[in-house]
Amino acid sequence: MKYPIYKVSILAFTKLPTRLGEFDFIVWKSDSDNKEHILLQYGSPSNSESILTRIHSQCITGESFLSLKCDCQKQLYDAMKMIKEHRQGIVIYLHQEGRGIGLINKIKAYSLQEQGWDTVEANEQLGFQPDERNYQAAIDLLHHLHINTIKLISNNPRKFNQLESAGITIQERVPLQIIPNNVNRNYLLVKKKKLGHLLNQI
Repeated sequence: MKYPIYKVSILAFTKLPTRLGEFDFIVWKSDSDNKEHILLQYGSPSNSESILTRIHSQCITGESFLSLKCDCQKQLYDAMKMIKEHRQGIVIYLHQEGRGIGLINKIKAYSLQEQGWDTVEANEQLGFQPDERNYQAAIDLLHHLHINTIKLISNNPRKFNQLESAGITIQERVPLQIIPNNVNRNYLLVKKKKLGHLLNQI
């Protein structure tokens, strides 16, 4: 599948001091979905280099409320840490909660999981695909920034395929392995077995 390229608008910018150092925090929109997304940038990545990149989908339950059900908060933190240690890189933070089904349906899916369904089955019970996310907006932003080659921090082959189909060269896949806890172990196992995520810790 070939992806069109949509216009990106930069809406706001600030410096964001964090526990890992100071990042540039940029709010932007793409005409492809008209949602507010975030670009978190460390250092001064050059468009002539293969830029260390994390494309990360919002998870309010994990990142804001410290849920143990998933690995999202740890993935985001570890990716930011990798970028800091590398001295430059970007996090493209996308507004697509619950693998793209939204917060309300995500919580409904959680309720189904409490009844014994796994994460894939719960989404399907609600009438959704196992993973409804798409990375068109991230593709738009990369083209806007004239970034054509990246080192992608990810375990998700579907993400690689979408980016490569849109003309983004993935020079290297950087694993992001999270050690499971007693709550999210089955969640990670389903990601590995049913969604094909490249996980070595489960």
